[in-house]
Amino acid sequence: MAHASLALQAALKQVSAEMDRQFDLLLAIPFDPREGLYRAMRHAAIGGGKRLRPLLVSATAQLFGVDRTCIARTALALECIHVYSLIHDDLPAMDDDDMRRGKPTVHREFDEATAILAGDCLHALAFEVIADERTHPDPFVRIELSGTLAVAAGPAGMAGGQMMDLEAEKTSFDLATVTRLQAMKTGALISCAVESGAILGRAPQEGRTGLRGYARDVGLAFQIADDILDAEGDEALVGKKLGKDGAAGKETFLSLLGMDRAREQARMLVEQAIAHLKPYGPEADLLRDIARYTLERDR
Repeated sequence: MAHASLALQAALKQVSAEMDRQFDLLLAIPFDPREGLYRAMRHAAIGGGKRLRPLLVSATAQLFGVDRTCIARTALALECIHVYSLIHDDLPAMDDDDMRRGKPTVHREFDEATAILAGDCLHALAFEVIADERTHPDPFVRIELSGTLAVAAGPAGMAGGQMMDLEAEKTSFDLATVTRLQAMKTGALISCAVESGAILGRAPQEGRTGLRGYARDVGLAFQIADDILDAEGDEALVGKKLGKDGAAGKETFLSLLGMDRAREQARMLVEQAIAHLKPYGPEADLLRDIARYTLERDR
């Protein structure tokens, strides 16, 4: 775990273990014809992955002293959406990838139909988890969590960004369009994670401005770092095939800015993200560490 602080390493380990535990409970295998479907969901959801979104939910919610069960279930819902998106993104009709998180993609390990259904089910389970009163006793909090996640996952967020990414193979995008694409495809769920932590903490809308700025800047820095990893990373560490965007002729932050300017832009975004947390004291140090680690990670 390249250059992560000890506190961040411990937090990542704890969140990863908690997400694996939550998925193990959520995706208990039934002894009926759906068994293969559940095994496919477990294959994608348990083990591996950065668990960045659950960590951001947790780090933000802890600013407000939120109950750990509420945090874990909200983080689980976001990770359901993230994992579903990876399953579908890897399909032959999309990015056509063979490896994800260091193991065969779901459609390679099982088959395309099962992969599609596994993604569909994880999408549905996300909202089933949020709707459950165990996620939060206040129905208004659950409604706001659900609406925020739906917007982040849909055409104004992640799925819309994925459509733009498909179009990027057919036409050249300028920097503003690539920035918008990545703010939707990658940044929307990252922003949703931070927003969800604030919602759990019942933070007022006017009190979320700095957190929203933090999430926006971290999301873009994360994507620039991903573009750099795609060019310079180690496939064994990253756990998937690299260099595909360049081979497909897609414009990226790297192709538009060049390596040196891309690194500098990512560094500036991280500094801006940390500046947004100025109103907070040591209780926000984990969020600061996450921002710094965005540039230092090797996967």
